[in-house]
Amino acid sequence: MARVEATTLIAAPLEAVYRQARAVEEFPEFMPDVESVEVLERTDDRTVTRWVGVVQGRKVRWVEEDHWDDATHTCHFRQREGDFAHYAGVWRFEPAGEGTRTSVTVDFEIDLPLAGPLLSTVLRTLMRKNIEAMLAALKARVEAPPARA
Repeated sequence: MARVEATTLIAAPLEAVYRQARAVEEFPEFMPDVESVEVLERTDDRTVTRWVGVVQGRKVRWVEEDHWDDATHTCHFRQREGDFAHYAGVWRFEPAGEGTRTSVTVDFEIDLPLAGPLLSTVLRTLMRKNIEAMLAALKARVEAPPARA
């Protein structure tokens, strides 16, 4: 199993960043690698969503269960079904000076017969680039000036 991590500093209050991250159904609007997110279930602390992502031109599909903890500003997520053999991780949001340190850790495994060390390294690099792109897109969305009417 592989683990990738990425962190960014977003120049916005923690609550604003956390609120935008919880609005996962909006991700396709500003994240180019996310084709669609459909909310299947939502409660105050849990969201179940169907995702279609695009990696190197190939669609990846999964159903994800997110557990949101408003007290600690974290989200633990895991794949319930889909293209990964294993996919789980955590989003963390922490105050940092005038902004919010936002990090994502993902543990994943893709069941590919005959996948050697080179392919495993390529997959880890692609996943790291993907979560870095997600963080960059979230940062750009939250830091963008409000639209004028």
